[in-house]
Order: sequence, then C-alpha cells, then structure tokens
Amino acid sequence: MKNVFLSFIVLALFCTSCTPNKKNAQLFPQSNFDTIVNNKKVSIYTLKNANGMTAQITNYGARLVDLWVPDKAGNFQDVVWGFEKISGYLNATDLFAGPIVGRYGNRIGKGQFTLDGKSYQLTLNDHGNQLHGGANGFYTKVWDARPFKNEKGEDAIELSYLSPAGEEGYPGNLKIKVIYAITANNELSVNYEATTDSPTVLNPTSHVYFNLHGTAAQLIDSHVVTIFADKYTPTDSLLIPTGEIANVENTPLDFRKPTAIGERVKADFIALKYGKGYDHNFILNKKGKEISLAAEVYEPSTGIVMKVSTDQPAIQFYSGNAMNGKDTGKRGEKHNYRTGIALEAQNYPDAPNHANFPSSVLKPGEKYKQSTVYAFETKK
Repeated sequence: MKNVFLSFIVLALFCTSCTPNKKNAQLFPQSNFDTIVNNKKVSIYTLKNANGMTAQITNYGARLVDLWVPDKAGNFQDVVWGFEKISGYLNATDLFAGPIVGRYGNRIGKGQFTLDGKSYQLTLNDHGNQLHGGANGFYTKVWDARPFKNEKGEDAIELSYLSPAGEEGYPGNLKIKVIYAITANNELSVNYEATTDSPTVLNPTSHVYFNLHGTAAQLIDSHVVTIFADKYTPTDSLLIPTGEIANVENTPLDFRKPTAIGERVKADFIALKYGKGYDHNFILNKKGKEISLAAEVYEPSTGIVMKVSTDQPAIQFYSGNAMNGKDTGKRGEKHNYRTGIALEAQNYPDAPNHANFPSSVLKPGEKYKQSTVYAFETKK
C-alpha cells in the first residue's frame, strides 16, 4: 500500500498532462503606459473580480486596453483590441480602439446644428462631417483618474474631464465623468454623468473593438449576433441619417434571430454598400430609460457570450469594415479587415438635426446619465 501511495504522489508531481494548465490574464506593466501627454500624467489601471475577470484601463482617452474573460475551457481570453504600450495608441492609424468618444459619438452631418436659434459649426474630420467628437475629441484627452472600491466592494475607476466651451465647436463648459467597474457577476459596467453651464448637445459612447476569439488575428464572421431592434435609421452614402425610420424585416439588417456576421455581410443591399458592411444604428425595442438587453454576441469556437444592456435608445453595430492591417496591436497581432466589432450604445446619429429623433440637448441644471453593461458567460 505504501508503494502504491508513493507511486500516486510521483504521478501527481510529474504527469503534467493529467491536469492541463489554464491560461490566465497576461497583464501589461504600468511602465508601458507611464508618460506625459499634453502636460498631464498618463498611466494604466487594473480592475479584477474574484472570478479572475480582469480589465486594464488607461486614462488616455478613458480607454479599455484589455478585458480578460473565461472561455468554455476555463482559459482566459483577451476579447478587446488595443495596444500593449501607450505609444501604440499615440501612433495608431485607427484612433478608436477602446476609448470613450464624444462630445457627440457617431456623426453630425456637415458638423452643423442649431440650438436655441443659434447655429454652430463643429470641426470636420470625416468627409465634410464630424465623427466621434472631431479630430481632438474625448479620445485624445488625458482624463483625471481615481481608482476606488464601489459600494459593493468591487474594483472601479472614475475618469473625469472638463471640456471647455468652444472645444471642437461645441457650446458650454461640460463636466463629464465615466466610471468603469468589474462586477462580481463577470460584467464590465460603464456609467456616465455630465453637466453643462450652457445648453449643448451630448452623446458619448464606448468605442471598444471586440473579438470573442480572444485574438485580433481572426475574422469575426463566425460571431453570432442578436440585436433586439425592429427598426434602424437609413443613411446617405456618407452614413448621415436621412431622418427616415425603416424596418429591418426582410433585410440583411434583421438580427432579431441569432445570425452569423458573415452570413449576409456581403448581401446586395444599399445600406451594406454604403457602410462596406455593417455600420448601422439600430433602434432598440424599448420604451423609456430602463436598462434592457440590447444585443448579444456568441463565438462558437470559444463559447464566449457577451450580452450588452443599456438605457440608451439605440446601438451602433460596426463590423470593422475599414480595418486595414496597418496597426499592429497586442501580442504582435495585426488589426486586419473585419477582425473586431463595435457595439456602441448611443442616441441616434445626427440627432441634433432631426426633430423626430430623441433629443440630445443637455441644459444647465440637468444631469446627463447613461449606463451600459457588458456581461460575459459561456456555453458549450
């Protein structure tokens, strides 16, 4: 019996194939991000829960750098695009890997709107329109960072920024803060608050590129997407809404039933030709400002499921059609064509110029609030 016991001990020590090692989060050191940009300190901050789900966030652009979640085999995968050093973000050709964008996320036609009888001209950075707040929007700013534990004892970080009146053409001094937290239920929550001293328009959103393969080197065509929306906002060829509200039924934009991205992305449909794939604003099936399920993404190879819930009226689904491989991201992976997707909780694009769209106006004495949650689970 003693020999049998000793043999068991030896087997347990040396049989490495009996209990395979699991892949854990591989985090980047703070030294990769410690620098000065525009006379302000940049760094990186780590949030983690007891399950091992981990996020790293930099205050440059209030960006999500990495997000490690378990797959169906129990290995942790980094499911977002990004760079392992601050130099990658500063020198990237694609400026929108992971930041908070604004003041107005998405597009404003001709960069123009009228508010309280006064016309405003914003800076232009997208074919004569403004995109994601202009060439020096929130994504280029160094936010003030305050890591803390929230009331539930969860890791969180508050990022705040004062956008002065006239920045990128917007009226009003705008104070905004964004709080990221990793919850005990494997959720990344993103909560926004903002106030202004003069009427303005506001539509911030998170512009993270997701790839549930856990690598930016694989196409996202196999991702199975569900979007809980009966309608969308058609656009012109420059992706500026026409003001029409259209039904998704009998179109390639109907994701009310789970559908692989690659199944219809090249369909002969004018909206897909304008966007060179999916780049559309879906009007969510909801009433009021309650937080509800907006979209779900599932990757069969890893079993990772991401559920996006928000209190916003719409969500932009972008399938990475402009990605060109010029940027080399984390772990030496190229950001190639359609290797990441964005799901941007938002107001409608160009809402300041369409009376039939939800108002994006924020006035003094009001407080803008937004809540969006990315929840992760697995299935076999």
